[in-house]
Amino acid sequence: MNTTTLTRTSTALRLVDVHKSYVNGPDAVFALRSVSLEIAPGTFTAVMGPSGSGKSTLLHCAAGLDSPTRGNVVVGDVTHAGMSADELTRFRRDHVGFVFQSYNLLDHLTVAENIALPLLLAGRRPDPQWQAELVTAVGLEGKEHRLPGELSGGQAQRVAIARALVSRPTVVFADEPTGALDSHTGAQILSLLRETQQRLGQTLVVVTHDAVVASVADRVLFLRDGCFVGHLDGATPAEITARLGELRS
Repeated sequence: MNTTTLTRTSTALRLVDVHKSYVNGPDAVFALRSVSLEIAPGTFTAVMGPSGSGKSTLLHCAAGLDSPTRGNVVVGDVTHAGMSADELTRFRRDHVGFVFQSYNLLDHLTVAENIALPLLLAGRRPDPQWQAELVTAVGLEGKEHRLPGELSGGQAQRVAIARALVSRPTVVFADEPTGALDSHTGAQILSLLRETQQRLGQTLVVVTHDAVVASVADRVLFLRDGCFVGHLDGATPAEITARLGELRS
């Protein structure tokens, strides 16, 4: 496959003193508290922590799906601060890829149309060569004209991964991308994510509860009670599990 390298920037993702709170009656619930971190281009980062630690909130704020109550998010060299809702939507469509656990495919669109959707929404023509490369990369050759209802869960997730990559985003985020799959299919999707991340020079940030998934990442970030509490580099599943045990105790 002719591997087109995606755009690199000096910093793929930076969070600066990010807070996120929600109103709950007379009280406020704090999902993130003063989170500051930086992720280098071309790396695979896993985000872990006990239930309720703020993992998905962190991912949604970083991807521009939600806005911090306070603090700043920078993707590539562009800050989210000061963007209108429409500007953020356009920026997210062009510079951010997101893989949902539930796939979020449109049932009436074919595999090829679902993959091209971010570009079509932006009024851009898909590059046929790039789209063909992605279809090959995710193992969907010959299935371009199928509808989502004709796909297995693993195949649907492959479509979602290709769709997340089609705009050549600065960062791809994935929220429990193997969580809805059986262990065998989940292992295949994990291998695919790692392979495409390395082959395309992509920056990948994955929220997961699975220590095996996290062990494939270059770095594992840990959250507890909405706070960033450290990281491990190149860790084994056993080391990650032990660290999670410490955070839960």
